[in-house]
Amino acid sequence: MRFSIAWAAASVLALAVSGVAAAQETPAGPAPAPAVAAPSEWRTVAPENLMVIDTGKGRILVELAPEAAPGHVARIRLLSGRGFFDNLPWHRVIDYFMAQTGDPLGTGEGQSPYPDLKAEFTFRRDASTPFTAVAAPAGSVVGFIHSLPVQTQPDALMASTGDGKVHAWGLYCPGVAGMARDEAPDSANSQFFLMRQPYPALEKRYTIWGRVVSGLDVVRALKFSANADGIVAEPDRMTRVRIASDLPEGERPRVRVLDTRSERFKTLAETVRQARGADFSVCDIDLPVETN
Repeated sequence: MRFSIAWAAASVLALAVSGVAAAQETPAGPAPAPAVAAPSEWRTVAPENLMVIDTGKGRILVELAPEAAPGHVARIRLLSGRGFFDNLPWHRVIDYFMAQTGDPLGTGEGQSPYPDLKAEFTFRRDASTPFTAVAAPAGSVVGFIHSLPVQTQPDALMASTGDGKVHAWGLYCPGVAGMARDEAPDSANSQFFLMRQPYPALEKRYTIWGRVVSGLDVVRALKFSANADGIVAEPDRMTRVRIASDLPEGERPRVRVLDTRSERFKTLAETVRQARGADFSVCDIDLPVETN
């Protein structure tokens, strides 16, 4: 069954981190809310990078991350444009973990008719990549590329690499979108999952291709299973899935996210860091979003 390997290997860890996840969901002390951002400090998500998932529980908006996984983003755009995801179930949902869909069989065994994808567990970034650092643990840097939380090698190493780039990888914070696969690294196809809670055990093992910018409450409201395999008996469904650029102009949602390159974001990040202290994680930073 696709994606069952990761859960079987991490099920014990899940029990250990569930309390941590819950604690991250409710920080020890509420951080002061930042002042309202000026218009110039907002970034509008490009329609071609906005996935619109309608469900019976509400709408989920996912910002695609072509910088991190261009091949997987291309597949998501293709399948969404062809209506492949319409009416498919959230067949595997595990609380304090993730919600999985994209299987036309609804069993965890199905996939699209297209070839499997080559893994994109990590990627290379250079000085032109829109990366904003928020912390620098030993030997690395964590921050954001648009709405996606990432960890990367420091910029200083770019001068010593042949291509002028350094390694980076997405982090499995709440809302992050990953691709399901079986044991083979290059076996992802059409099944994907959205994180309900942070789960770092998946990092550099499952391709990350985007993040929920609106509707995480919907992801967490999806019916979940108490069974070990996570299969939901009567699952919620995606009613329609499209990329915003494929929708008529009048139907496209407009999404603005606080620009991580702005001074307002830097203030927000520092406020959260100080509030969380030694427990700080990049997953603690919630980017302000406006939709209409």
